[in-house]
Amino acid sequence: MTFAILAAGEGSRLAQEGVEVPKPLVKIGGEAMIDRLIRIFHDCGAEGIYIITNNLTPLTQGHLQRLQETDATLRLIVKTTPSSMHSFYELRQVMGDGKFCLTTVDTIFREDEFKEYIQAWQDSTEDGMMAVTDYVDDEKPLYIATDEQLNITAFLDQEPQRFISGGIYGLDEKSFPVIDKCIAEGQSRMRNFQRQLVKEGLRLKAYPFGKILDVDHASDIEKAEAFLDNNKHIN
Repeated sequence: MTFAILAAGEGSRLAQEGVEVPKPLVKIGGEAMIDRLIRIFHDCGAEGIYIITNNLTPLTQGHLQRLQETDATLRLIVKTTPSSMHSFYELRQVMGDGKFCLTTVDTIFREDEFKEYIQAWQDSTEDGMMAVTDYVDDEKPLYIATDEQLNITAFLDQEPQRFISGGIYGLDEKSFPVIDKCIAEGQSRMRNFQRQLVKEGLRLKAYPFGKILDVDHASDIEKAEAFLDNNKHIN
């Protein structure tokens, strides 16, 4: 399976709050977030890892280029895009067919849960498997409506459901015509792309995680470190 990372955001809120390094290089427990994802993806048997970052953060670009010198699985796109959906569209141009897992760079999760999720997605006959959580600590959560079998029926902005999106997307090449359509119609934001997946009739399954965090603010760094540290002691 291949993996992809959306790391083209500006991380403006972190910068405004005094965090000096670009978001992908923010360290959680002594490890840069993007390095953590790459390591975990390799642990899951990644055949290729596709990453997009913007051309406004040379520190991130240089870091990833140095990693490429010793890691033949890494594929890097450097391009500033208007939204994460547009970033996925750029990655889509170079990714091959087959199942893949796409994540945002600031998604923090338990490694054991992620590995179980990847195995479930590999074994699945669905068109997609989205990581979800009932832990809500997001300014604008994307709620996910499901039936009793956890088949996804809708993505909602304002109607509270049990689960919200965790920023981890298991998809395959059936999603490519959908992202192409979204771009052609002038849509933006990943949540609108996900809505289009349902509208086009793709079969999507929700996969619950116990907890997934995003690192959008400086205070989230401490939350993420505490979360991962607690799970170290549990494991």
